[in-house]
Amino acid sequence: MMIDNNLMNWPEGKIDKLKAHYTEILSLLGEDPAREGLLKTPERVAKAMLTLTRGYDMDPREVLNAAKFKEPYSQMVIVKDIDFFSMCEHHMLPFYGKAHVAYIPNGYITGLSKIARVVDIFSHRLQVQERMTLQIKECIQETLNPLGVMVVVEAKHMCMQMRGVEKQNSITTTSDFTGAFNQAKTREEFMNLIRAKN
Repeated sequence: MMIDNNLMNWPEGKIDKLKAHYTEILSLLGEDPAREGLLKTPERVAKAMLTLTRGYDMDPREVLNAAKFKEPYSQMVIVKDIDFFSMCEHHMLPFYGKAHVAYIPNGYITGLSKIARVVDIFSHRLQVQERMTLQIKECIQETLNPLGVMVVVEAKHMCMQMRGVEKQNSITTTSDFTGAFNQAKTREEFMNLIRAKN
């Protein structure tokens, strides 16, 4: 989802406080915050961080409930290859990848784009991949009360690529599920469908 920073209602007090901290950080790193190329950097970083963590100000359950419809459909609904970007809470470095979400309706469905919005909201917080996977699953289960939910998240972590072990090609996969997905056959069907070529 594209966000125009010029149209955001930035909380001025928060931006000013963040700017002051980032100015200090630049000094501590040995830079000159008054240097031409860095003059606007603290403000830019402050706004970037507020964008990257905007999920704290959003309620994913409200998003699902805003497009909740009564429908007798009771087969698997899958939204796969949902791109996301998040920030690792341990090093505040990005991790990014794709989320695959399935649920089996139990009288109610939600707009397909709302599933992607739930992923977007939870990813725009300081995160660990394991918790994000759990939060997406729990939000859908608690709000729609489906027969089951399954979430698979595949991601690359810059904290592994840029520092530490510096392994550029490693991918971390997490999954969580409820209800009908406790059956191996149902999980296998979901995995086969998300692996299928479009």
